[in-house]
Amino acid sequence: MAVPLFATSLDAYKPRLAQALAEVVDGGRYVLGPQVEAFEEEFARYIGVRHCVGVGNGTDAITIALRALGVRPGDEVICPSFTFYATVEGAVNAGATPVYCDIDPQTFCLTPDTVRAAMTPRTKAIVAVNLFGNVAPIAELSELGVPVLEDSAQAAGAKLYDARAGALGHAATFSFFPSKNLPCLGDGGAVTTDDDEVAKLARRLRFHGSDDKKTFVEVGYNSRLDEMQAAVLRILLPELDGWNEARRGAAEAYERHDLGEHVELPEPAAGAEHVYHLYVVRHRRADELREVLSAREIGARAYYRVPTHLQPATAIYAPDGRELPGTDEAARTHLALPMGTQLSDDSVREVVQACASGSI
Repeated sequence: MAVPLFATSLDAYKPRLAQALAEVVDGGRYVLGPQVEAFEEEFARYIGVRHCVGVGNGTDAITIALRALGVRPGDEVICPSFTFYATVEGAVNAGATPVYCDIDPQTFCLTPDTVRAAMTPRTKAIVAVNLFGNVAPIAELSELGVPVLEDSAQAAGAKLYDARAGALGHAATFSFFPSKNLPCLGDGGAVTTDDDEVAKLARRLRFHGSDDKKTFVEVGYNSRLDEMQAAVLRILLPELDGWNEARRGAAEAYERHDLGEHVELPEPAAGAEHVYHLYVVRHRRADELREVLSAREIGARAYYRVPTHLQPATAIYAPDGRELPGTDEAARTHLALPMGTQLSDDSVREVVQACASGSI
């Protein structure tokens, strides 16, 4: 029985999505129109903040948010290396120098101790990634004295105690790429914040550095969430909590079974309501386990086997001698197993049997 890595589908929403897109065409507004305004209000309300600023994608969201938080060329921004490349790319695009920081290999997130060890007088922001649907310890990181930007691209709907990811730091960023927990039908992103000035600057930066489309007070970006994607997101946002509950149900199904002696299950951070964008386990011979699963047509993937501080374009920011043992361990041992809103119990059992059958 084949089991895909992503067990999700929007087939049931096709009629409503088609109608919404047709209404956008009929209205003749395609950029920064009523659908974007409505989605920004609805998503801000869902997250629990005053402001949502729709932008072109999650990478631009990071760049724009960092600049809105006051990061300038030459400033240092602390970033995990164990993350998707766009986290660091967004910081570099803002003119900052990324400073790689280690993670807790159990949660895959930054910790106050690892961040504190990486801070210098030039540190102007911390990018805390809520990786794989887990939530970083944002409150503790915020006590370190510099703004904390949540990269919540993989954690839409997650919570830390009673607050949602996206409302925990000074600002947060989201991606609505089609594989995300809250997807659109292309690229899309957002910045969320309770800070009026950060929101004002983010709106300016997304439209070429202009507040009124006539006077350009700084060099910005052409990065705006379009009306069609906003219309799609408005339809799908009310489904997000139910989808995340289905993901947690799939995670609980994995936990009820024995995945094998050497398979370590994901560990939600203390107080976190994980949303399992990916179901990432750890195994000392992860690549061999992936081959066992692949032979049985079961999707499995190591996402960040080469972390960002070792990537050709961004290795220049990694000073010689800095050790990132948690990052190295996570990179070597992590493996994503099938996950999604439509992952059946039979599919989970198939994955479990395959993992347990591999004598590795």
